[in-house]
Amino acid sequence: MPSDATIPSMIAARARQQPDDIAYTFVDYEADPAGISDSVTWSELYQRTQVIAQALAKVGSPGDRAVVLAPQSLEYIVAFFGAVAAGFIAVPLSMPLRRQHDERVIGAMKDSTPVVVLTTSDVVDEVRRYGQADPKQRPPKFIEVDSLDYDTPPKSSEPVFLPKTAYLQYTSGSTRQPAGVVVTHKNVIINVQQLLDDYFEAYPGGPPADTTVMSWLPFYHDMGLVVGVFSSIMLGRPAVLMSPVAFMQKPARWIQQMASHPHTFTAAPNFAFELAVKRTTDEDLAGLDLGGIAVMINGAERVHGTTLRRFRDRFAPFGLPEAAVRPSYGLAEATVYVTSSAGGQAPTAVHFDYEKLAAGHAERCENESGTEQIGLGAPRSTTVRVVDPETFVENPAGKIGEVWLHGEFVAGGYWHNPALTDQLFAGQLGEPTTGTPKGPWLRTGDLGVMFDDELYIIGRIKDLLIVDGRNHYPDDIENTVAEFTGGRIAAISVPGDASEKLVVIAELRKDVDPSALDSLKQQVTAAISATHNVHLSDFALVAPGSLPLTTSGKVRRASSGELYRNNEFRRLDTTT
Repeated sequence: MPSDATIPSMIAARARQQPDDIAYTFVDYEADPAGISDSVTWSELYQRTQVIAQALAKVGSPGDRAVVLAPQSLEYIVAFFGAVAAGFIAVPLSMPLRRQHDERVIGAMKDSTPVVVLTTSDVVDEVRRYGQADPKQRPPKFIEVDSLDYDTPPKSSEPVFLPKTAYLQYTSGSTRQPAGVVVTHKNVIINVQQLLDDYFEAYPGGPPADTTVMSWLPFYHDMGLVVGVFSSIMLGRPAVLMSPVAFMQKPARWIQQMASHPHTFTAAPNFAFELAVKRTTDEDLAGLDLGGIAVMINGAERVHGTTLRRFRDRFAPFGLPEAAVRPSYGLAEATVYVTSSAGGQAPTAVHFDYEKLAAGHAERCENESGTEQIGLGAPRSTTVRVVDPETFVENPAGKIGEVWLHGEFVAGGYWHNPALTDQLFAGQLGEPTTGTPKGPWLRTGDLGVMFDDELYIIGRIKDLLIVDGRNHYPDDIENTVAEFTGGRIAAISVPGDASEKLVVIAELRKDVDPSALDSLKQQVTAAISATHNVHLSDFALVAPGSLPLTTSGKVRRASSGELYRNNEFRRLDTTT
């Protein structure tokens, strides 16, 4: 790939080299439960992006921001690429639910100050409400991309200056207010190549020629955009896409689409694998052969060993390769991809001694009584170190510290936030080992450890719970509780008389008998005491959908804690 390659230049190359090949297919399950497919070739994609680019040239200049605010569709992809082709900085956002106030969209609009919003005719009236996010700002223009004339070839024009920045990826804000991560063209090209190299390392010669990308992840999410959309350009292979709603309504659609295409390459968070197990019937799977699935990335949230085993047991009879599911780690500040389990082998599961883990060291249990962690592989194409967050010195293997990243896949910082950029993107090692650069390093805020040459993510520094003077990782506590409740969980600490107290808030499955709540609470309290050696001060049971979430589906622990302290949860249990 040329060093000066950009996203538009890669699309143009595909249009020249394989004009009639399918680039993207969107399967619409809302119009028809059986699915209606709409496809665009590489040449059509290129032409449409040029039409949009010329429309944008009339309302702004290179470097201006163009928000993409539309339903999941081909129009969303074309709008995004059109903005980038015009030299605008694209800002992909989630389409707000009708008649609802979306603070994240409002915050991103205020922060990015767009001159234009790219949308579609069916939602433009709803989207216009967000054009006045800040009365001090000039309202943006609105372009309905589905109303443009794509049949008339665009007039040739002078080459457009493309800024280094391709788009702003607004973080989901699980621990702080959403911030716009500055992602460059180089970031995208390097990171996509890194992930393809790692995920297809077990294939001689790299990705098979008939690889098909398959995704239902939202386009405004980093994993959905990079894996579901960008990887197709690098591969020169089609992507088959659907909406998150289509998946949630019937997870079998994801499995069926993968069985229908050769060497599928897909990604999803852990909860999606769990949902596919629970809600895919034998009838849904009848006649399917999953043997052609190449890679299923499990990332964006903690990977649970129980989920991996249930997924394997459910789908192995239909040919799912044992090594297909790849536990992975990444974040928006690194474009998306950092590391994954090794190709060609099943993921590694290790039970760590919880007492030792709480003290900052990883030590394998002789039995399976400890806390289970899933290995995320040895960093191969990326540079990763585990660092003491206080001394900035590299930690030896087995000692927990902050995960730091270095390389051209690391994004350029946060949009118009130099203080936060300096704080997190300019890390300097105190005593770098031989061959390790002194800086700059991205400080991820994630706690991790290298053990047996694999990276394990333990939790977030900001989420660390200190109860009775001991460290506790909320992910571990939530994992223990999940075996009893099955829904989303938030482990938090609240002030007590002498020290912090542990509180767990859990969404209760609809099928749990209300008469069994007292027994359930006793079981959970005993399990937490036995596994984590900590007293559970309160176990609050709430209805499904009660816990506040980020746009990527992660529980907002800080917001959950605030709701709990203000007694704003409607509890299903009558005692505390």
